[in-house]
Amino acid sequence: MELDDFKQVWQSLDRRLEQQHGLNLQLFKDGKLDKTRRQLRPLKLGQGVQILVGALLMLLAAPFWVHHRDTPHLLMYGLLVHGYGLMSILFGARTLYLINRVDYAAPVLIIQQQLGELRAWCIRGSLWFGAVWCFFWIPLTLLFFYGLGADVWMQTPWVVYGFIASGVVCLALGYGLIRWSTHPRRSGLAKYLEDSAAGFSIRRAQAHLDELARFARE
Repeated sequence: MELDDFKQVWQSLDRRLEQQHGLNLQLFKDGKLDKTRRQLRPLKLGQGVQILVGALLMLLAAPFWVHHRDTPHLLMYGLLVHGYGLMSILFGARTLYLINRVDYAAPVLIIQQQLGELRAWCIRGSLWFGAVWCFFWIPLTLLFFYGLGADVWMQTPWVVYGFIASGVVCLALGYGLIRWSTHPRRSGLAKYLEDSAAGFSIRRAQAHLDELARFARE
């Protein structure tokens, strides 16, 4: 075989290998992106449920506080529940927007950035909802007893003060745990808390993208 013929065969083989590698990379990429998309579906469904629950709370709370607007403590119960429902809707809508905004046709780095923004938002949301829940259960409980015919605030106000004190303790413990986890020696705990706040769906979606990025570099 002549040298020129050998070079042509070698170049042809090299092109075929490049094409095969490109095909393998595309197939791997399509598979990982499809898994990434599927991993976010539970989160998407959960946000839809959250929006529905928020809307239901607002629909139930609005007539109550309007009807009791001349009774300050009952008005406050209704407004707090109404506000929590609105908060649930707004956070859920923003999360759905960030999920739908992920462009799976974009480069992997762009998708990672978009998921990173979604992750950061979900962490902030988890912190806010956690802080609010330290106190939100109080008006819910008081409304429940009021529905049974017991106006706890009017009959035993010290019970309400105890509820509020327990909410303050809950908030202080949560804040203390977060601050305590920021120490360099407890980085594992900080990572665990952050991953828990982000949620399983986002962690799995980011893991698939990380695998895709590593495969592309190799």
